[in-house]
Amino acid sequence: MLPPWGGAQSEPLLAVEDLHVEFTTRRGVVRAVNGVGYSLEAGETLAVLGESGSGKSVTAQAIMGILDGPQTRITRGRIRFRGTDLLRLNEDARTQIRGRRIAMVFQDALSALNPVFTVGWQIGEMFRVHQGASRKEAERRTVELMDRVRIPGARRRLHDYPHEFSGGMRQRIMIAMAIALDPEVLIADEPTTALDVTVQAQIMELLAEIQRESGMGMILITHDLGVVAGVADRIAVMYGGRIVEHALVHDVYRAPAHPYTRGLLESIPRIDRKGRELHAIAGTPPNPLDMPRGCAFAPRCPYRQGDCATEVPPLHRIGPTRGSACHYWREVLDGSHG
Repeated sequence: MLPPWGGAQSEPLLAVEDLHVEFTTRRGVVRAVNGVGYSLEAGETLAVLGESGSGKSVTAQAIMGILDGPQTRITRGRIRFRGTDLLRLNEDARTQIRGRRIAMVFQDALSALNPVFTVGWQIGEMFRVHQGASRKEAERRTVELMDRVRIPGARRRLHDYPHEFSGGMRQRIMIAMAIALDPEVLIADEPTTALDVTVQAQIMELLAEIQRESGMGMILITHDLGVVAGVADRIAVMYGGRIVEHALVHDVYRAPAHPYTRGLLESIPRIDRKGRELHAIAGTPPNPLDMPRGCAFAPRCPYRQGDCATEVPPLHRIGPTRGSACHYWREVLDGSHG
């Protein structure tokens, strides 16, 4: 793994190292994650960016220890939380960390919440199960938490069910459950999907505020560069199960060093390009059952040359806080290609 901060001497809060995850299907083996590595410091926000199927959510599920099914395997790698390799812990020890010290906000709040229990009961369960709180104490703390995530009329809405809330309010309930036990790491998996732009901004502002108050580290999983700009410190871009670029957020927006990242940036609608055709990345994402022999992005890449089809590019160090998995990263930085 190329250390994103140039080989910091101190132990990071969380470090994923050379992680490999595969699924066995009837059609063959899907290698969903292929050597992913990144780290997270306390108080920092790392945005993990990529299209559906890039491996970003699978990596998060591996961190949480919630990869389901006997056909799913972590074949290699380490996930260190404060120096302890989570993959070497038994399930009881993982349970002590999951939810308490590392928590997750899931993408689809309506599916993640239980439709037959009130939201007050579901949030309060965190205090009852993990901290042995009485029903009365759990209810009091639940109201405080709902107030904290700005759910209007919190006490009055304790006994409402998930379907009685809007999409934005359900997402706030998910955030409340995730932060109930004051975790040190929060993983937010597409927390603004299917929400309108105004509500997206409110949810991101809420997460940033909670992070400032608590000092927790946050991993923000998204496919939307627009969401990332105002909240992230660093970006790790994933494609085909690998990290293809990581950098400080302003470096990525100023001068991307991987053609996939450049393509994503050029695909964002801009006011100063009104009336011009919107750029689109040619082709389609790779089939995970039949990955290209060389660079996974090569079939779609305007910078590709002969060796791109045969040689998987390593994550080149191109600065103390930056890496790019492209043979021709210099040309990408210059923005020049044939």
